[in-house]
Amino acid sequence: MLHVKGITYRIGDRTLFEGASAHVPAGKRIGFVGANGSGKTTLLRLITQEAELDGGTIDVRAGCVVGTVAQEAPDGAQTPLETVIASDTELTTLLAQSQTCDDPDGIAEIHTRLADIDAHTANARAAIILAGLGFDEEMQSVPLESLSGGWKMRVALACALFCEPDLLLLDEPSNHLDLESVLWLEGFLKSYPHTLLIVSHDRNLLNNVAQNTLLVEDGKLTMYSGDFDAFRKARSAQVALAQAAHAKQENQRKRMSAFIQRFRAKASKAKQAQSRIKMLERLEPVQANASGNMVVFQFPEPLAKPSPLIKLDGVRVGYDPERPVLDDLHLSIFNDDRIALLGANGNGKTTLARLLSRELSPFFGEIVAPSKLCVGYFAQDHLERLNVNISAFEQMRIARPDDAFDKVRSRLGRFGFAQSRAEVLVGNLSGGEKTRLALALLACKRPNLLILDEPANHLDVEAREALIYGLNEYDGAIILISHDRHLIEATVDQLWVVGEGTCKQYFGDLGDYHKLLLEQRQSLRRAARSAREVQGEQRKNKKDERRHAADERARLAPLKKAVSETEAMMERLSTEKDLIDSRLADPGVYEGPSEEIAPLTRRQRELEKLIANAEEAWIDAQSQIDNSR
Repeated sequence: MLHVKGITYRIGDRTLFEGASAHVPAGKRIGFVGANGSGKTTLLRLITQEAELDGGTIDVRAGCVVGTVAQEAPDGAQTPLETVIASDTELTTLLAQSQTCDDPDGIAEIHTRLADIDAHTANARAAIILAGLGFDEEMQSVPLESLSGGWKMRVALACALFCEPDLLLLDEPSNHLDLESVLWLEGFLKSYPHTLLIVSHDRNLLNNVAQNTLLVEDGKLTMYSGDFDAFRKARSAQVALAQAAHAKQENQRKRMSAFIQRFRAKASKAKQAQSRIKMLERLEPVQANASGNMVVFQFPEPLAKPSPLIKLDGVRVGYDPERPVLDDLHLSIFNDDRIALLGANGNGKTTLARLLSRELSPFFGEIVAPSKLCVGYFAQDHLERLNVNISAFEQMRIARPDDAFDKVRSRLGRFGFAQSRAEVLVGNLSGGEKTRLALALLACKRPNLLILDEPANHLDVEAREALIYGLNEYDGAIILISHDRHLIEATVDQLWVVGEGTCKQYFGDLGDYHKLLLEQRQSLRRAARSAREVQGEQRKNKKDERRHAADERARLAPLKKAVSETEAMMERLSTEKDLIDSRLADPGVYEGPSEEIAPLTRRQRELEKLIANAEEAWIDAQSQIDNSR
């Protein structure tokens, strides 16, 4: 399906790939892993020829259709459902041709191909994909221009999934999704019938979808059998072997160096010493650890630990008093609580987070909180809240103006910022580094409540593991919103479900919640199937009615034609008879030659007879039509 052969690719002075090779068999689902900036997204762009190689080749099987998610979100007056269906260019082209083609053979070929690609199920397939990604029936029918950027990107993802290309490339497809949609996406991709390449830092997604794992590291590509956990196990074994080989090699170097230093001056040992020198020069260094730079997250101990931290009593909140997002909130948060907020996007998770962080005030109800409550709120738009025109060090200096320089650097160091990176402009930092800076800024307040809204979106796998460690070491309360199940399962012990206009505790684990979602979806599918069966029966009945009506029209057509023709004939005969009657009623006719009167009289009698016969035929045909109704 795909052969990557000795590729080289440079960005400025940096060599991203150097002689990298890999083979992707047809029908395999491959997960791409590697640190942020290692080149995973770039490799996808090289495969789609959006970027040009400096060396080597990337060969895709002839005739293979390559698909990916559009970089620009779709927009306009089209609905999401219309947009998804229109994304299949072959389908839309064939449907258009079927309306204009007048060649019987051509029409037959078009309809054969439409049957091959299941055109009759296109609407249902598109609706199922959109529903899985969180679009209810109403949202599927609204104009794209009325949706937010995140929902538009879901439509773009739906388009890629709907088209089912031979080679599907997905780059962090879960970033714009909630947990519920990620669970659906996993099931969809797990049964994807063609070749799939997926870049993701979500270990659960990789474990449940990928059959092989491709490591992108140090300009090379290495394929591993199995899912992400199998890769990690194999990788750990490799690192252990590398460390052992490194230690062995260092001992060997020390012995050779000692021999050289001791005997190089002795004539009897000079030849052996020279041999050791050459061996030492040829000895390739073994890397002790291939895991790269360690990322850390260290949240300091809160200044105070009041309990409860917050109590909500009958709270109503939102952005329009007439249309509240959440109502009847009765919640308490204690200083040792670890809570994950679950629920589909749009249900109000972020609204609740903003309420608890005091960015929103309630319309109704009471919020009780101690004066010592300090909230550290990591918002989804945290990147926009940073000043891109100053360095991370300067940003921390502004947040902590009374701290000495060394203490400022120490605060940044707790979140993995070496001195060199701390001096880089925030605008030039990677997404993961900006996330770490935002967390460092809120941690410097030493909050007793951390509210984290999708904190892992820009973090690679290693950084996510470091975040888990840091949160578990933190001695305060946590409210977490995330679509990363591994992060949730490793850091929280309570689940709250936000839905149906309120928030309630869920007494079960994520596995139970997943089963609940599956049961709800199965129930919805059964209801939809039942509705489709009713609609199908109705369509069948209507089809039978239309067929019966068509048969009846065919049966009555000759009678209606006879009635119409008889009416026309009667009109012509009556018009002629009226003219003859008028002439015979004129006294002047009788003053002329007598031979003119006899023909008029004969014709008058003929017309009377013809009109009488026509009326009888009309009455007979019309009676048959009336009796059939």
